[in-house]
Amino acid sequence: MREIRLKTRSETQTIKFGQLLAGQLVAKDVVALFGDLGSGKTVLVKGIGKGLGITEEITSPSFTIISEYTGRIPLFHFDLYRIENVAEFFDLDYENYFFGNGVSVIEWADKIEPYLPDMRIDIKIKRVDRNRREILLITHKRKLDLQMPSLD
Repeated sequence: MREIRLKTRSETQTIKFGQLLAGQLVAKDVVALFGDLGSGKTVLVKGIGKGLGITEEITSPSFTIISEYTGRIPLFHFDLYRIENVAEFFDLDYENYFFGNGVSVIEWADKIEPYLPDMRIDIKIKRVDRNRREILLITHKRKLDLQMPSLD
């Protein structure tokens, strides 16, 4: 397990962090996002999508639970905010996404944490104020180049 901590000072920087991370993602990667409402999880997913070459606008899939996007690698964007219990997650046939041909990014991953794969990337986002975020990236059995360049 390795960790990297960084701070972003704007939505643009959070998107840029997502783009930089996307450059290192491969099919079957699972990125679990943790953070309160309004912490910037969807903004980060927008950056990951941009980094994967997705031109379609990424929005929160709160009412559909999973949105699929086509880029250099498919992006499977889960938003588990509205699920009531783990059984709803199991009904999604999630393993086909996690172990398929794309990258799975899960908002509200804390709702299913015991069922996340051992090899994954956790990102914990904390809102400091309207624009600033503290981000903790933790790799679990997944190697990344954690020397992220400046977000400026």
